Amino acid sequence: MKIAVVIVTWNSSRFLGDVLRALSCQTLHPDKVLIIDNGSKDADDVAEITKQYSFCELLCMRNNIGFASANNIAFERCSNFNYLALLNPDAFPESDWLEQLLTAAKAYPNIAAFGSRQLCHDDPAVLDGIGDSYHISGRVWRERHWERQRKDDLIVREIFSPCAAAVLYRRQFLIDIGGFDEDFFCYLEDVDLGFRLRLAGHKARYVPGAVVHHIGSATTGGQQSDFSVYYGHRNLVWAFVKNMPGILFWLLLPLHFLLNLATISVFISRGKGKVIWRAKKDAIKGIPVMWRKRRIIQAQRRASIIDIWHVLDKRLNCWRKINTLPANK
Repeated sequence: MKIAVVIVTWNSSRFLGDVLRALSCQTLHPDKVLIIDNGSKDADDVAEITKQYSFCELLCMRNNIGFASANNIAFERCSNFNYLALLNPDAFPESDWLEQLLTAAKAYPNIAAFGSRQLCHDDPAVLDGIGDSYHISGRVWRERHWERQRKDDLIVREIFSPCAAAVLYRRQFLIDIGGFDEDFFCYLEDVDLGFRLRLAGHKARYVPGAVVHHIGSATTGGQQSDFSVYYGHRNLVWAFVKNMPGILFWLLLPLHFLLNLATISVFISRGKGKVIWRAKKDAIKGIPVMWRKRRIIQAQRRASIIDIWHVLDKRLNCWRKINTLPANK
């Protein structure tokens, strides 16, 4: 069983050394660490850091092709690997992180993806998240984000989808569904992929023993930056249009419409009116393309409508999370 760690960098050299040091100290060493630099301004620094670690391979892109495209390149280059662990350059793994994930993968051979327990880098008593939840409205958030740890956070459980900041996938399942959707560029591409894995009949689990300390949105200006707001809220619409199956799409579409209206109102009140309008306008422009993808995805769906309904979040208090981006960055 071969395992590769994939790190996509973009102006991330200030974090990369610490991440690679953490990987060099793993109780289970990866067979390969593939770093894909997305046209960074500090690409020379990334190259110098990478040279210090013989287990690393660096591939440099001329431009920023996006998190989704960069990872898809990695999936193809790692064709002889059984497992792919994705790790953000601002997510610092504890020494047994990889071993915990692989142990879980062996214990649950039918599970497609395994998420980590992400702690806030500045305060490890606070969670950065334990996986993504998908609400019936199409709202997405990282479960337990910015909440203090509890005993039940140490329980292995099923999750809707893992956050791609620190996740282990079975490579073949990724290839079977076509990898990340490159039209998403970044933000929510992991939720979209997780939804498609669900539709294909697969499941995901949270592995509390696999711990990383995550800064989050360290190179994109934070969750309230124009960059984050644009991609997060454009892709929010696309993920719903592509993936919500059958009758659920039509039943929940009014709720999704209300969610978008509420989101627009919130961001206008925060001085982000221009970027949120651009996000929603471009989301609408992209619906024909997403609808064509939807037809293919739904034609190949193996999970039942009931299966999907059961894993959707139905809590009423999701509206308090309306300005929180479910980002892997």
